[in-house]
Amino acid sequence: MAEAISVENKQIVLKEYVVGSPNESHMELKTSKINIEVKDGAVLVKNLYLACEPYNIMFMRKPIGPGYSLELGSPLIGYGVGKVVESKDEKFKKGDLVWGMTGWEEYSVIGKTQGLFKIEHTDFPLSYYTGILGMPGMTAYAGFYQICEPKKGDRVFVSSATGAVGVLVGQFAKLMGCYVVGSAGSKEKVELLKTKFGFDEAFNYKEEQDFNTALKRLFPEGIDIYFDNVGGKMLDAALLNMRLHGRVASCGMISQYTLQQAEGIQNMMTLILKRLRLQGFVVSDHYHLYPEYLKLILPLIKENKILYVEDIAEGLESAPAALVGIFSGRSIGKQVIAVAHE
Repeated sequence: MAEAISVENKQIVLKEYVVGSPNESHMELKTSKINIEVKDGAVLVKNLYLACEPYNIMFMRKPIGPGYSLELGSPLIGYGVGKVVESKDEKFKKGDLVWGMTGWEEYSVIGKTQGLFKIEHTDFPLSYYTGILGMPGMTAYAGFYQICEPKKGDRVFVSSATGAVGVLVGQFAKLMGCYVVGSAGSKEKVELLKTKFGFDEAFNYKEEQDFNTALKRLFPEGIDIYFDNVGGKMLDAALLNMRLHGRVASCGMISQYTLQQAEGIQNMMTLILKRLRLQGFVVSDHYHLYPEYLKLILPLIKENKILYVEDIAEGLESAPAALVGIFSGRSIGKQVIAVAHE
């Protein structure tokens, strides 16, 4: 029987479970071996780009019940772009470029290929498929158009508005003729929202003593749509400022991810009094709309009607610092790890 062929595989593995905020000591760079022969229905990919996302921390906590957590010593997981090295799935062949869930490592065996997408449009940077042409782009598209059901003239508030999702939602809203305000965590980011990305107004939440007062100032007639990426106190304040029949898309809760005890919401009565709709959503429920999304977004990128910013860190070894930087507000736009170049 022939001996299995394996190659060295650098990985970023979970060293310690995260309690509170992540730091680099929770992760470490290791080298292991990976078998390049795959089972039926699986593919082996060489990872080219990895996406840093706030939700990565959800997999890094000690398991306390139903849900998914990593075992210590396992590579971190997330969305990425790769090149198929070996395939025993008829939908993919050697050399195909793909995006989907993968490991934080040089090579990954992907056994469940249902969530793997073949990259057909290679006239755009491949790193875009970790962001505007991948999961974050689809999240912005589905959340805004499907969940929020926007109309021209709507007053739209986007939190964490310089993130990969928020910055797209704001631009989609402007293209529809909405009034758009974003929140961010620095003066530099606030200026970018107004001067580069076309937001009507923006504010630094770290400089505001009271979120309710800030939103009343910027939305004197109230908010029609709140695209919520942060949860917590900002969500509570937004509920007070919603207009009748307003819509809230609950996309993420980054303000809560590092808390050991989540904050409660005080203003839920406004859901009844103002006939609001607050809806959470998961992007994977909407992936059937991906071809429709590409038809919309590709021309907008080519015509510079949608702008996109990446923060690319070179090398797999840079991944821990890049992930930690998301929670300290260091990055602007989509944080990407370049593992290898074709």
